[in-house]
Amino acid sequence: MRRIIHVDMDAFYASVEQRDDPSLRGKPVAVGGRPESRGVVAAASYEARKFGVHSAMSMARAVRQCPGLVIVPPDFRRYRAASQQVFAIFRSVTPLVEPLSLDEAYLDVTENLWGETLATTVAKRLKQQVRDETGLTASAGVAPNKFLAKIASGWQKPDGLTVIAPDRVEAFLQKLPVDALWGVGPVTAKKLGELGIKRLVDVRAADADVLRRAVGSHAEWLRRLAWGEDDRPVEPDRSSKSAGCENTYARDLTDLVEMRAELDEMAGRPARWLERKGLLAHTVTIKVRYSDFTTITRSHTVAPTRDAAEIASRARALLDKTDAARRAVRLLGVSVHNLVTPEELLDETRGLLPFDR
Repeated sequence: MRRIIHVDMDAFYASVEQRDDPSLRGKPVAVGGRPESRGVVAAASYEARKFGVHSAMSMARAVRQCPGLVIVPPDFRRYRAASQQVFAIFRSVTPLVEPLSLDEAYLDVTENLWGETLATTVAKRLKQQVRDETGLTASAGVAPNKFLAKIASGWQKPDGLTVIAPDRVEAFLQKLPVDALWGVGPVTAKKLGELGIKRLVDVRAADADVLRRAVGSHAEWLRRLAWGEDDRPVEPDRSSKSAGCENTYARDLTDLVEMRAELDEMAGRPARWLERKGLLAHTVTIKVRYSDFTTITRSHTVAPTRDAAEIASRARALLDKTDAARRAVRLLGVSVHNLVTPEELLDETRGLLPFDR
């Protein structure tokens, strides 16, 4: 049986700011853009979270909820440096480290370089070493698989450690609401609740057809998770599955010509990324957020490309299928997905690979 640890740094960006500037300690801090520039909260300290401030919230709303909020512009150079320190500690334990972001990772410590037989001991040592070497705190979850470990890491934040031993898995699952399942957000949770599926364990007894109508092709996967089953390995060399960029504008865009020009410029970034990685993309996706915060995506999948002009052309065509000409737009984004190498593309043309993976 695997021993998996999920480590999640506590309020990472905000914690780095408070570590580096003692005057910020103990104060409600939000990292992000200015409210007058329609900034968004990238991270909030735990002092700010007491006021309901959280990431992805508009900074204007955050200030209304917490009038004493201290706003700090992000410094990703320092965050990356802190992240590199943290991940060096992770990799001193095991080569099986799967990064999820700058501040979050899975570690498989079933066998580890420290020679520790208990994953709980590894987690305690990791947390202490991170604190000693970086001045930051982390929360950790220890469990037999990735699904359970990730839930456990958030159970006692900040600076928490939750261990789900194999013989305690069922008792732990009984406590969880249905939205603890991956892919079950507020809308899906409400839909499931209306069907009487309110707890995670209710998924087990749900009628297969009812569950499939509610969550589509994810039904069987969610049922397995509801039994605590997750056999996915920790993948240290997990390949990127997409790339893209997006912009939130200080003023709403209303001119379709201007929007198309923005997409043209943004298309260059994923194109350059594809070139560096030696990849091609079957799918181009655009993201549009209207002035009322309604957000939509549109995608187009054909023969793969890495050409910036082609990506831009497809993005513009997708824009024409939205209400962007009739509704003001506050955010635009372009991304590429469904990636292949030239070698895989050759195999596709020979019928050796499915078109959509």
